Amino acid sequence: MNILLSGAFDSFVQLIGALIIFAFVIGITYLTTRWMGGIQKGRNNNKNLHIIETIGVGNNKMISIVEAGTVYLVVSVGKDEVHLLAQLTREQLKDFSFESQQKTVETQESFSEILSKLKDRLPKK
Repeated sequence: MNILLSGAFDSFVQLIGALIIFAFVIGITYLTTRWMGGIQKGRNNNKNLHIIETIGVGNNKMISIVEAGTVYLVVSVGKDEVHLLAQLTREQLKDFSFESQQKTVETQESFSEILSKLKDRLPKK
């Protein structure tokens, strides 16, 4: 009888240990994701360069429209190279919805602000 209890206790301790390790891995993953997100946000916060549109045309090959200041460049992007295909004017573009998207990205609220507004709307017990 004593052997069965010690075996069950060992299994329980192993389960608790596995749960602690799992929680630790989840915590490290969360912190790493937030850190990498901050780095990416800093990189993508350019004032003069914006990728307007991209389309894949094959394995590791894309064609992109890039806004550089007031100039629009059509570039082909491959695995190891980038080539200029054409230069467009604003009048040659068909869709300007990207401008409203850029404005909304600049004025987006942080997650904590959205969460606090959501908390205020929830009914209090």
